[in-house]
Amino acid sequence: MDKDINTRDAGREDPLAGRIALVAGATRGAGRALAVELGRAGATVYVTGRTTRGHASEVGRTTETIEETAELVTAAGGTGIAVPTDHLDADQVRVLVERIDREQGRLDILVNDLWGGEHLLVGSVFGKKSWETPLADGLRILDLGVRSHVITAALALPLLIRSDAPLHVEVTDGTAAFNRRYRENLYYDLAKNAPIRIAFGLGEELAEYGGTAVAVTPGFLRSEQMLAHFGVAEENWRDAVAGEPDFAIAESPHYLARGVAALAADPDRAARWNGRSASSAELARAYGVRDVDGSRPDALAYFEEVTYGGKKGTPDDYR
Repeated sequence: MDKDINTRDAGREDPLAGRIALVAGATRGAGRALAVELGRAGATVYVTGRTTRGHASEVGRTTETIEETAELVTAAGGTGIAVPTDHLDADQVRVLVERIDREQGRLDILVNDLWGGEHLLVGSVFGKKSWETPLADGLRILDLGVRSHVITAALALPLLIRSDAPLHVEVTDGTAAFNRRYRENLYYDLAKNAPIRIAFGLGEELAEYGGTAVAVTPGFLRSEQMLAHFGVAEENWRDAVAGEPDFAIAESPHYLARGVAALAADPDRAARWNGRSASSAELARAYGVRDVDGSRPDALAYFEEVTYGGKKGTPDDYR
């Protein structure tokens, strides 16, 4: 793993110093990286999730915890605060919001990165019609990917609008344009399109408060779970390309996170992004950020044009 992921760059400015952020769903993957990059920019970041050093969520991974995420935030130069929270439990979310209010008096940035449904996809979603998906699994996907987002937004927004520049970020899979294509299974399609509509709707509601709501998506994410799936680590991730050629377009979680941190520091973000959806590559082009290896991959363009569109090209052409 690149050194700059875990430590603040010497002499780096802190454009988010004094800002208070909540990253809901920060145990691993994009959520962890988002918390770390907001911290690197100087923010105080509350990180939540269901997996702690003493308890594992239904995802079943004990190798990443919210305590570790908070420590990474602090190591990057911010202040990380871990708060175990099940965002499907409204009472727990109320307690979380009340704590942030009590300790900080406001909330400036809310990132809804709640998911945790990967364990349901292989057996219950991929390759199955909606009626072949066990109903309980399908409804759980909607709980994890939609209901948790709505609960968190409903209870945290009254605190968020106290900020002089509220920012609400929905994290999903695919932009509005990319998701015009059916996402293979009804439950998954609903779960990944709903955050885009949440951002669109909240963009309308936050406008009078000078706020911004935006949906963001990574491309082919090299999350901890994806790396484990291919039997590789971040240091040797390219070893998986032989078995899965499209993995050559994969990006680290910090690619999206760096773009979101830059967006959060942009005083003109409302005019540029409010109500929209954006990919990690779009944010990278807009703000001049790059992935940890110095590349600027555009996985969604690669899949749209090459995989689905029949255009001749390789992943390297889109990095």
